[in-house]
Amino acid sequence: MKKFEFRKIRLKQVTSDQLNDRLLLINLYMTQALTLIIGLIWLLFQRQNIFHLFKLPGNWEFAAWGAGLAAAVVAADLLLAKWVPEEASDDGGINEMLFRRRPIWHIVLICLVVSICEELLFRGAVQHSFGPYWTSIIFAAIHVRYLRHWIPTGLVFSISYGLGWIYIQTGTIWAPIVTHFIVDLIMGLIIRYRREP
Repeated sequence: MKKFEFRKIRLKQVTSDQLNDRLLLINLYMTQALTLIIGLIWLLFQRQNIFHLFKLPGNWEFAAWGAGLAAAVVAADLLLAKWVPEEASDDGGINEMLFRRRPIWHIVLICLVVSICEELLFRGAVQHSFGPYWTSIIFAAIHVRYLRHWIPTGLVFSISYGLGWIYIQTGTIWAPIVTHFIVDLIMGLIIRYRREP
């Protein structure tokens, strides 16, 4: 049996024009799996109960909080898109590649996976350790494709802080999951059905 050497593994930065659809999806699902694993391990070390974390509350008030914040985020994003030049909010074309030709069922699946995995890690584990402010800084930092421009970075930080705030207000992780899902879904569908200028 041939010996596998980890030292021979080389990582290189790939630009969006070097990505094909298959590689993009592999990257997306692998990073979400990694996010989920890190979140579960972090929760384990914090001795949090995963079943308690994902327990649905007795009423649906959390959904109203989630939908309300999602509406505010989408409105702010659309207003910014109207007044801010496109190059100031450029993500390298990743969102366009991800959603432009994707079937609706797959857009829904992507948004569901991303919202659950990222909220488990950031609201469920990281915020439990560091609070909403530092969690939002970390959350903005991992959205690397936005870091070249301060407007989308500030928007991601603000959204993350809002997600942390409604998590505290409602006491359930389902509120930020609902917001994250709705925002990603609406923005994905806008990209999917946007007419070319």
